[in-house]
Amino acid sequence: MTQVKKFTAAALGTLLLGTALAQSKDIIVIVKATNSPYWQIVLSGAKQAGKDYGVNVIAQGAAAESDIAGQISILENAAARKPMAIVISPTANDPLGAPIDAVAAAKIPLIMIDSGAKTTAYTSFLTTNNVAAGALAADALAADIKAHTGKIEGNVAIMTSLPGVGSLTARDKGFKDQLAKKYPGLKVVANRIGDDDATKALSVMLDIMSANPNLVGVFADNLTMGVGVGKALEEQKLGDKVSAVSFDSSDQLVTYLKNGAIDSLIIQDPYMMGYGGVRAAMLAASGSKLPKDVDTGAYSVTLKNMNSAQIQGLLDSSKRKIDKNKLGLGF
Repeated sequence: MTQVKKFTAAALGTLLLGTALAQSKDIIVIVKATNSPYWQIVLSGAKQAGKDYGVNVIAQGAAAESDIAGQISILENAAARKPMAIVISPTANDPLGAPIDAVAAAKIPLIMIDSGAKTTAYTSFLTTNNVAAGALAADALAADIKAHTGKIEGNVAIMTSLPGVGSLTARDKGFKDQLAKKYPGLKVVANRIGDDDATKALSVMLDIMSANPNLVGVFADNLTMGVGVGKALEEQKLGDKVSAVSFDSSDQLVTYLKNGAIDSLIIQDPYMMGYGGVRAAMLAASGSKLPKDVDTGAYSVTLKNMNSAQIQGLLDSSKRKIDKNKLGLGF
């Protein structure tokens, strides 16, 4: 279990030294991990917004999403620099609540993106409606299972990346609730944790299939889990027997989509989270009133629609075109 450092009174005092905002053009963007394709897309959007709006975007993040203490330390140090604003995707719900409260107490505008934390002290929260996106994943998996078997029934599994992460918990809930509501013939027989490690996800998926030889489907709730699941189905040549839906996209997941190891991808808009997060941070620093919660959308990708212009822009950020004066986010 990760040892989480306490948010000390001394650290809080450091944040509160001189609460007036410095005349800074720095916006510090803190992601969960710097070594993930997903977070690289977030950062590419943030950096483009910095260029478009003339602010200095400083990208930071821990080496792994499981490093909660590391992200808290990064946030403390970022706040001590007194930037124009901070954009952060919290690694875990409960542990990041107090540190974010301290940033707000120091009068530094803070924008949350992607995942939430146990606090209301943020200025605005740009995220996928993960409950709705989880339901979308259930719809996609049901359609894929029907395409493979001619019916919507059988045993399915869930591969969860990490416990206690708000976005993952919400999308898993949306998935399960939608199954119960619309697809009672599909039964969840396993819900395993992959520790945000593709190699472990591969091993766990092989175990699940061994224990459940009649498995008809699996939902991987983030990119890393999707890579492990896709690899397992590819190795076992079971892509035509076990339907798979993964959250997020990467070159590897698109390859699995093309070769049939994975049937559908539920993609978010990480580029817009980064881009819109920086824009929201600028507006918050100027005193503008922003919506508290902003839904950045989720989309189902299959072989049939993956070459459309909209989906291509979401799959490949280099093809993305954004009108900086019309983001469609309510600000």
